[in-house]
Amino acid sequence: MSTEEPTIEEFAEKAEEYLHDTSLTPQEYEDLKHSVAELSPIFTNESSYFVLGSYGRPEIYRLQLVKDRLNRRSDTYAFLMVDIRSEWVNTYVKFRLLADYTDYIVGITEHDRGGFLVEQGYFTALESYFTKTRVFKREYSTLDSDTVDTNVDSEKPYSGMQTAIFDMLNDAGRLCIWQTEDDLLECAEGLP
Repeated sequence: MSTEEPTIEEFAEKAEEYLHDTSLTPQEYEDLKHSVAELSPIFTNESSYFVLGSYGRPEIYRLQLVKDRLNRRSDTYAFLMVDIRSEWVNTYVKFRLLADYTDYIVGITEHDRGGFLVEQGYFTALESYFTKTRVFKREYSTLDSDTVDTNVDSEKPYSGMQTAIFDMLNDAGRLCIWQTEDDLLECAEGLP
C-alpha cells in the first residue's frame, strides 16, 4: 500500500478515464474534491476492506456485521460503498475509484438479485481486482431457515454467470462458504 495519498487531480484523472471521452462538470469536480477527504482512512490505515453485497433487508445487516468485525482489527478500515458520501452521481466511477485504492474487495453474496452483480463481473475482467477479491458465498443446502433470515429461493439462488465466478475464486483460494452468521464471521476472521 502506498503511504502517500493521491491528489485530487489524480482522482479526477482516474474518474475521467472511467467516464470514457467525457469530462467532469465543475460540480462533479467539486463533489470529488469533497469526497477525497472521506477516502483518507483508506490511505492512513495499514489495511482497507471494501465490503460489497446486497443492501436489501436482511442482507445489509450481514454486510454491517462483517464490516464491524473487520474494524475491530487495529490499523484497519472497512467500509461499505454507502458509507462514502452519497453525493456521487455516477456509482460506476465511485465503485472503480474505491476498488482501485482499497487493499481488499470483500463480496458477501446470498443470491442473484440486486447487490453487486455488475461488480462481480469486474472481479474476473480486471486482474487487479481479482487478485484482491475475496467472496463469502452463502450456501443453502442444509440451512435451517430459522438460523439466518432469507427472502430467496434456496433451490437456485445464483445465476450461471455467478457460479463460474465462484469457481474461479475457489480455484484461487479466495472463496469462503457460509450458512450461518457465525460461519460468516469465521470467513471474515480468515481474511488477511
